[in-house]
Amino acid sequence: MNAPATIELPVIVIGAGPAGLAAAVHLIERGIEPLVLEAGPAAGAAVREWSHVRLFSTWGEVVDPAAEKLLAPTGWTRPDPATYPSGGDWAEQYLQPLADVLGGRVRTGVQVTGVSRAGRDRIVDADREQQPFVVHVTHADGREERLFARAVIDASGTWTAPSPAGASGLAALGERAAADRITYRVPDLKEPAVRARYAGKRTAVIGSGASAFTALAYLADLAKSDDGAGTKGMWILRRGISGSTFGGGEADQLPARGALGLAAKAAVAQGYADAVTGFRTEVIERDGEQLILVAEDGRRLDPVDEVIVLTGFRPGLSFLSEIRLGLDERLQAPVELAPLIDPNQHSCGTVYPHGHRELAHPEQGIYLVGMKSYGRAPTFLAMTGYEQVRSVAAAIAGDLEAADRVELTLPETGVCGGAGLFDSPESDQSGGGCCAPAPQLVQIGTPTAVTVGATAAEEAPAGGCCGS
Repeated sequence: MNAPATIELPVIVIGAGPAGLAAAVHLIERGIEPLVLEAGPAAGAAVREWSHVRLFSTWGEVVDPAAEKLLAPTGWTRPDPATYPSGGDWAEQYLQPLADVLGGRVRTGVQVTGVSRAGRDRIVDADREQQPFVVHVTHADGREERLFARAVIDASGTWTAPSPAGASGLAALGERAAADRITYRVPDLKEPAVRARYAGKRTAVIGSGASAFTALAYLADLAKSDDGAGTKGMWILRRGISGSTFGGGEADQLPARGALGLAAKAAVAQGYADAVTGFRTEVIERDGEQLILVAEDGRRLDPVDEVIVLTGFRPGLSFLSEIRLGLDERLQAPVELAPLIDPNQHSCGTVYPHGHRELAHPEQGIYLVGMKSYGRAPTFLAMTGYEQVRSVAAAIAGDLEAADRVELTLPETGVCGGAGLFDSPESDQSGGGCCAPAPQLVQIGTPTAVTVGATAAEEAPAGGCCGS
């Protein structure tokens, strides 16, 4: 079968999450037919897996303006823009209605297994850019299919590829063998079976971002409840403690994100969790029904019953192996975007405006957008993805003036870079700067260790997902 003429083909969008569905809407506005392929059984499948977690962005920040315009004729009304949705709210009240409006343009239960140029592997130069993209998929029933596209927008996110507990970026020795005691997601402690798993138990939480804050706040709430007596958290940080460890606090322009850090701070201050700093996990040992974490320097922690690993995510790139991508060697983000979001350099402040040019690759016509575009950087927000796909859709349509007119201002935060970044002694900014000083091995956890308002944990929204 010969490939059809490229201009007649749809743009294939991989992933029916927030960025993917928004991309479809912006393409339709440009008169370009999209085809959205979602591996899960419904739109927003990844978001639904953290349905119990509340976003720290408001409804006003997680609805794409073009999507709202498409939804309006259906009678859909945006929820109060000043309130905070949970993942479940986001999926059911926005993503699913949007997918319903898009109708047959969204196909679920379709796993993309490979992307290439028709008749050209990544080595072949001849007439490469004249060939359409070919996308191989596997349906839920096992049936395989080959689809053609004029361009490909990969908005598949990073949810399916969580980073391991091991500080080297590899799984700690024994981590896989201890899989029955480890989770890589924030647990839903309202579910009776999940609640029973953690109630009265000692749980290690590895990570330093919003998800770790959420897990600590959840465990503290469980410890305060009638059925959670004896619940204890052990917060494992690879870095030292500083004023920025708990995020931007009251200075955060996303108030719920700041409140989330304060809730974690309260959990430690009130003795519901101990914080162990400068600890880089290398081994997870079995001790009967418990686990022992061992650091790279040989230090061993007291046994725990469960481990929650929240060390970030990484992009899945295997199905793009025949595409010529230009990715930063550290972040696995597009090379032009990486310097703008690199947590080694940009621990605080804003993300510079970016669009199709920063998202471009040597292979013309393919774009990684949304959470996936950030590679391993932890600072993505949903509003970033919406601006990305607006620019990309304009570029695909040939309207470079609109594509280059990128305006993006993100709220400032005191949150430093990604989980596990080293803070060298020479970068010590403890005198009021954003980043942490050199790691210190400090055990904290008594009520007098940190001063914080007693209501912080109660008032903080119960989540911290940025949105993919």
